[in-house]
Order: sequence, then structure tokens, then C-alpha cells
Amino acid sequence: MIYTLTLNPAIDLFIKTQIMAPNTVNRTDSYDIQANGKGVNVSCILKRRGVDNVVLGVGGGFTLDYIADFLTQQGIRNHFYKDAGFTRINVFTRIVSDNTEYKLVNPGPEISPATLKQLYQQLATLGAEDWLCISGSFAQVIEPSFLLKLGALSQERGFQLIIDSAYPEAVKALAYRPLLVKPNDAELMSWFDQSGAADLATMLALGHRALNAGAQNILVSLGAEGALFMNHEVTLVGNAPKIDVLNTAGAGDTMLGTFLAGLYQKQDLAATLKLAIAAGSDTARRAWITDFTQTDELLTQSEIKQLEG
Repeated sequence: MIYTLTLNPAIDLFIKTQIMAPNTVNRTDSYDIQANGKGVNVSCILKRRGVDNVVLGVGGGFTLDYIADFLTQQGIRNHFYKDAGFTRINVFTRIVSDNTEYKLVNPGPEISPATLKQLYQQLATLGAEDWLCISGSFAQVIEPSFLLKLGALSQERGFQLIIDSAYPEAVKALAYRPLLVKPNDAELMSWFDQSGAADLATMLALGHRALNAGAQNILVSLGAEGALFMNHEVTLVGNAPKIDVLNTAGAGDTMLGTFLAGLYQKQDLAATLKLAIAAGSDTARRAWITDFTQTDELLTQSEIKQLEG
């Protein structure tokens, strides 16, 4: 079974407006309210790719109830450990007149040690047949070192660990041999304290460093340039289709969820990467994540090249 772990879920409010003027009432064209959080998105994509999974997480208030109810309606099992306070609401605004996007992301609630202990006790029941995907930021009080605790637990219990995290601790967690890590280009640069251009040569060099540090596989989101996949046997790179971007939130999660589904189902790596790129691109031109009904047209615009292996 695949479990996703979201330690800072959210409700995202997406707004589309022609203009955004200060000190006046701005009338919007449309809005959408969505259950979100990186692990929640990954779970929804997995479900749409035919992979049953379970959402785990922490949070609080009626906002957390909304997320749990949404997942249940989608047929996705979920268990959130509830604490005081409220799961956050984020706001994403697309300004049509100048083709800009504003992202207002709030901190999560404070999660008590007792609540986190309850969650950890459930994670400690995972075994060799399970995969655990941890994605995104952590709510207040949860230290980034929790990644290392999960890494140690994965080795102790034998489950496969997937990491999508911008925290510097993600680099130390490579020592626990995660099955897959998914940084974007900027995150991969920061992991290894690199500056300068995030060109393909740099990504390849840093990808090898991540593999040598313990990662079994690495998937790097290159934004509008596509994506890079590497392990010790093969290196694949694919370009992204040309699209009109509406909302970038969730595009990386879509790529990860799609690729993870293919990996879990033992599908061809090149075909899986191509679909993951197309799916991420389709999400970026939608109000929410792709339903895969319009990815075929995007597949024709991408080419996967094998660089090494």
C-alpha cells in the first residue's frame, strides 16, 4: 500500500481577476476552493492512475474536516490526527491583465508532541510491502529533523520512503536510501549549496551527488523546461509542452504522483516520465489537478532522451 503524509495540509482559494488595484474593491472573474497540501494532491493523482492509497496527516478545525470529507468523497481513505487551531487557507490570485500570479501561503497550526506521537505510532506499523511518500512543508513546531526520524524508521521497518521536501534535512535523509526524491531545480541547487545557473549540466552533476549520497532514484522538476530522471542505471530528460499557464500550484505534485504510480505499477520509465511531464503541464493550465482526459495532446509535444546508461 502507498501512504502519503501531509504535515501541513491546506485549503487553497484560487482567484482569477482582470486587474488587482490597491485601495479599492476588486471584482473577480471566478474563484475555486480546493482541498490541498502536497501529499493530498499526490494521493488524488495516484487514485486517478488506479493506485489505491491512504492519506495520513495532521491539522485542525473545520478546514481539516473539509479536506477529510473531500478525500472520502473521492474514495480515498484518510486518517488525520486532529489538534487545536485551524488547518491553513492559502490564496492564489491570477491577474489576467499582466499575466502574473500571486501566491499567499500561510503557516499551519501548532501541532503538539502528543499528536505527532500518535501519528508516528501509526507510521511505525508500516512494513516491507508499504511505500510512504512525505511531501511539502511541516506545520508549526514539527521540526524538519522529522525527515531523519522517518528515514531511520523506514530502514527499521523495511518500507520504501519517497521524499519531496525543500528542507536542508532532505540531504541528510539520503543516507537512509529513499526510493525516490523529487526536488525541483532550485531545491536541488540549495541542497548542495550551489549558486549560478540551473542548467542541465549542473542538474546532472547534482543528481549524481544525490544518488551517491544514497538516493535510489531522483526526479527533478525543471519547470517550463521539463524534467530529469536519474538512477544508477539510466538518465532520462524530457522537455515540457508549451502551454498557457493558469495556476502552477500542484503541477509538481501531479508530476510526482503520476511518476510514482508508474513506478509502483512497474511501467516503462521513459513512458512514465513522459506522462508525468504531460500531466504536470496539464495541471498548470487548469484550476486544479489534471483528470488525464486531455494529456494525450500534450504527450505529442514531449520527447524523452536517454543521456546515460
